[in-house]
Amino acid sequence: MTETRGPAPVPVEERLFSLVLALLATEAGLTKNEILSTVQGYRQRYVFAGDNASLERQFERDKDDIRELGVPLETIEPIDESGNNQHLRYLIPKGAYDLPADISFSPEEIALLNLAAMAWREGSLSRESRHALLKLRSLGVESIEPVLGYAPRIRTREAAFDPLTDALSRRMLVRFAYLKPGDLSPRERTVAPLALVQHEGRWHITGIDQQIGEPRTFLLSRIVGPVTRTRIPFENDARGTAETALRQLDEIWAANTAVVRARPSSDAQTRLVNRRGSIRRPDGDLTLHYTDLHLLADDLSGFGPEVFVVSPPELRAAVRRRLELTVATHQPVRPTAEEEAGRAETA
Repeated sequence: MTETRGPAPVPVEERLFSLVLALLATEAGLTKNEILSTVQGYRQRYVFAGDNASLERQFERDKDDIRELGVPLETIEPIDESGNNQHLRYLIPKGAYDLPADISFSPEEIALLNLAAMAWREGSLSRESRHALLKLRSLGVESIEPVLGYAPRIRTREAAFDPLTDALSRRMLVRFAYLKPGDLSPRERTVAPLALVQHEGRWHITGIDQQIGEPRTFLLSRIVGPVTRTRIPFENDARGTAETALRQLDEIWAANTAVVRARPSSDAQTRLVNRRGSIRRPDGDLTLHYTDLHLLADDLSGFGPEVFVVSPPELRAAVRRRLELTVATHQPVRPTAEEEAGRAETA
């Protein structure tokens, strides 16, 4: 009897890249059905004239993820079909994804960028991606210009992802060192993994913490060192676990808000305005939702002087600590008294 296997899973980074590539390739935009039936990472699971509800939920999460990365995804509603979500068209305006006009490069930098672009063009379209573009053209969707050379910044999976996936499939307990914000050293956790989920562009593992016997959600980026799969099995009826984990993370995200002030026309303003759930207030400030204060502090501190945190105070303090640490790290190393004395003797 021949064993029938489903399509091989497409890595999330490739799916997000393929989505960005397809949305850049058309001026008129793509409908949800065109995306799900043609874009690499969706089309493998698309059921013609069937139930694609889970695939549509995946697309909704992916939209939030690429917006979180600063990609200006826009939605167009047909004038004569107002309110019909199935006929909404999605696109990424090329002009909105260009570099700001005030950024310039030296001749040496341009030469290096040209070399990098040449190397990127050689491998930017995989065989599957080329096949997807051919399918788009068969639907009458033509690329307005070459899309080679676009390389969106997609977060890669953490090293813990593969061993956790393996433990999930084998239903085995795992051990790993986990460093919580504010702790000076990691603590070892023994967990029965139930589901791996991606939320706001970051991977989480939901499972039963064996020390306390209760469900917990752990951020993969805070796992320190290797994940050890034990030989201890556990019963795992994980039906609905992933959906439950995502719903709980969404509830935390909805309950936590921060108010920030971004410098007008800055990179920070462009990215934060396009962040999922971002609301521009009447005074020009932005209200942001978040699931983890420390992760938001990491993101905001990366903008430097382009962002000021209005509230909450603990977020402002967390951003300030990160900026102060950055300044301290880049201070010049001062010679010791012995070194100074040695220099004076040789002078």
